[in-house]
Amino acid sequence: MHSSAVFLIEFGAIILALGLLGRLAARLSFSPIPLYLLAGLAFGEGGLLPLGASEEFVAVGAEIGVVLLLLMLGLEYTAGDLVSNLRTQYPAGLVDATLNALPGAAMALLLGWGPIAAVVLAGITWISSSGVIAKVLGDLGRIGNRETPVALSILVLEDLSMAVYLPVVTALLAGTGFAAGSVTLAIALGVAGLVLLVAVRYGRHISRFVSTDDPEKLLLVVLGLTLVVAGVAQQLQVSAAVGAFLVGIALSGEVAEGAHHLLAPLRDLFAAVFFVFFGLHTDPASIPPVLLPALALAVVTTLTKIATGYWAARRAGISAPGRWRAGGTLVARGEFSVVIAGLAVTSGIDSDLGPLATAYVLLLVVLGPLTARYTEPLARRLTGRRGPPSVIPGTGTEPDAVTPDQAPVSRP
Repeated sequence: MHSSAVFLIEFGAIILALGLLGRLAARLSFSPIPLYLLAGLAFGEGGLLPLGASEEFVAVGAEIGVVLLLLMLGLEYTAGDLVSNLRTQYPAGLVDATLNALPGAAMALLLGWGPIAAVVLAGITWISSSGVIAKVLGDLGRIGNRETPVALSILVLEDLSMAVYLPVVTALLAGTGFAAGSVTLAIALGVAGLVLLVAVRYGRHISRFVSTDDPEKLLLVVLGLTLVVAGVAQQLQVSAAVGAFLVGIALSGEVAEGAHHLLAPLRDLFAAVFFVFFGLHTDPASIPPVLLPALALAVVTTLTKIATGYWAARRAGISAPGRWRAGGTLVARGEFSVVIAGLAVTSGIDSDLGPLATAYVLLLVVLGPLTARYTEPLARRLTGRRGPPSVIPGTGTEPDAVTPDQAPVSRP
């Protein structure tokens, strides 16, 4: 059969399978990420139906998926919001990084993988899934709860930390020396600081330049600008994902809203391809040997994420039920953990790191929505306390809810 025909059949089968899996996940009120990873395992080497002709195209699509994920995330924030979060919530960010990165680093060292793998695995266990958590908050009707801004602030700080963490990891995986790594980090910090400064002072002018009433032209300009900046960032060894994130921050107002609406379907498509691509590079037979370490990490970092959310909500003056809800909400890992693991897999740092990351993400992307829903009732039962009424009589609102004008904006 002609190679182009094989490509169309294989890639079409992947997209069709992803669509059916997404519909199944929606019916089950479930994140589709683990199903996409499983699809990658099925289509990859050692799977049920290994791919051939379309793997190179899937690899390119996966890179675009990472770029769009970070662009859409950046569109949700303004530079002012980011500066405000840094000033008020940085203690919670430090607690989050300490409690959740150390278990990953310790596990890598215990397994004898070395310090570079320890830095990578620390990031995998540290970063929560913004996409899964935002969907869970919407499904549970908690967008207006008092503890929700606390959880979102922690996620924002994690995303900001990516602008520093990803260049460091990229330099380490590339095997550059201390001097070269320092230069890379300095460039990353300089670029991030410059973009934030420009976004604060000239964000309106940038948005006005990009703005257009024609959706087609807006889509082409924003997408083209993002890919160019991401490519330049990659050339400077800063990370294409960070470049895309900074482009999203620089856009604001109606331009950001319009771009978000137009790019959402593309993000969903290429992000799904990215998860499949990660699964393609993981042999299913390699997962059972690392399942116990992955399970141990999942248990430990579930508890540390709950502790992080509880501490941060307590610091913000939230009542006990809200503290437990904030902690349970933060458990899910997903897209960013896979992005970090993908960098390590392509560099060939350790053959077991990819399978462990896959098993870890699969476990917590399934467990995360459950902890968000049941942590607070379970804690109330274990402590023997009766919680406040779920609805205040005569008001129709939850005790920990805020007024609509105080409600935070959900993240992608």
